[in-house]
Amino acid sequence: MTALVLRFAAPLQSWGTSSRFTRRNTDLAPSRSGVIGLLASACGVRRADDLGAFTHLRVGVRVDQEGQLERDFQTARSLDGSQVMPLSTRFYLADAVFCVAVEGDAELLDRVRAALRRPAAPLFLGRRSCPPAGRLVEAVIDGDIRTALATVPWLASPAVRRKRASDREVTVDVVLDCPPDTPGSDVVRDVPISFDPRHRQYSWRSVHRDTVTIPNPDHRPPPDEHPHDPMELLGSPS
Repeated sequence: MTALVLRFAAPLQSWGTSSRFTRRNTDLAPSRSGVIGLLASACGVRRADDLGAFTHLRVGVRVDQEGQLERDFQTARSLDGSQVMPLSTRFYLADAVFCVAVEGDAELLDRVRAALRRPAAPLFLGRRSCPPAGRLVEAVIDGDIRTALATVPWLASPAVRRKRASDREVTVDVVLDCPPDTPGSDVVRDVPISFDPRHRQYSWRSVHRDTVTIPNPDHRPPPDEHPHDPMELLGSPS
């Protein structure tokens, strides 16, 4: 069993699974449909193409840096100014960082990893206005998605890690694909069947929300709270 680990980081991300009409919400973690869409785009799969090769992938997300929810207003008008479009409200996550694990066939994941390094089409984190920043491919792990998310060190930004430098480990939230009968699981409509803009289709999946404790790569032991008096090292006067 193999898991490809990705790092999703950018000034803005947006992962909507319930957006409708003029209100475009964002989830607080990457959606399965968004992850599959990014992988398919990197491999050159067009919107109207079959997604069968990606349907058996399992996806898990670790929230390494929550980010901040931002709201934006957008409008548009025709070139001649005669027609004004309705005002739309759009939500984004600013400065968030996610560790995403994708589990599946090793051969397919090898192809996906190569494609992410030389994508066939532009990549974005949820919306076209949200290109990824920095490296995407983090690691390849022997194991399932939970093993991968519990193994890879904390991927938060250096500034955030420095604030927690005294902590050897940190506990963060995870969202995992799971069987439908998993106790405590939730159901979300987030499985892409077709990205064809003429007839987008999504199905349901079960997810399990939990936490994992992971190593902090920037851990620094705190200084001794009671340092020795330097004069003690010189000895007592005779």
